Amino acid sequence: MAGHSKWANIKHRKAGQDAKRGKIFTKLIREIVVSARAGGPSPEDNPRLRAVMDKALTANMKRDTIDKAIARGAGNTDTDNYEEISYEGYGSGGVAILLECMTDNRNRTVADVRHAFSKRGGNLGTDGSVAYLFSRIGLLHYSPGLDAEVLLEAAAEAGAADVIVYNDGAIDVQTEFPDFMVVKEAMTSAGFEHEFADVQMLPATTVTLDIDGAGSLLALVDALEDLDDVQNVYTNADIADEVYAELAARN
Repeated sequence: MAGHSKWANIKHRKAGQDAKRGKIFTKLIREIVVSARAGGPSPEDNPRLRAVMDKALTANMKRDTIDKAIARGAGNTDTDNYEEISYEGYGSGGVAILLECMTDNRNRTVADVRHAFSKRGGNLGTDGSVAYLFSRIGLLHYSPGLDAEVLLEAAAEAGAADVIVYNDGAIDVQTEFPDFMVVKEAMTSAGFEHEFADVQMLPATTVTLDIDGAGSLLALVDALEDLDDVQNVYTNADIADEVYAELAARN
């Protein structure tokens, strides 16, 4: 793993995403509907639904809105006939890009995705071209200032898969995907408040980008995230904080 936390890249992406709250709500509602349909409307029996509900509440979505989305999924209405599909491709510097989509029109989605890749200098790949580089994990990020030794002990007791302590004192706790909510709740009960917690696709290797490569890649990622059918965009890019800062200064 790179010398700085995976959160170093996530936080900059979140800053841009938070400005698009209306679009985020639309995508969260779609994910709640699909999760409730796939695993049932009870969050106690449906870990995927419980995770997305937690994400929606963290984004300040009203509980009434969440409940209505669950009801839509449980009702299995024809108007919510979404399917889940992934696309894979490459950005600047050979960076791998993995997209998770939910769509009611596969032809529309692939056309939109292909156009975004072409317009921003990327290439849409074939199935399996980059997916093998990623594994699904739970990630909890803790800001500097916590007692690392006590947190490490709590994470081990909670069943975390790995704990990484960085030079600045920040800590990442990684979990197996099925254990994410259990570990997250156990860490909160132990008194550790995370700065970020979500399910992520972790790349096995990363590609470090300079400012030009980073600017090109982020423009592509922005274009992909703006597509209504794209739920998540993951890359194996490693972009340093100072590169983000310089890009921000240019804008």
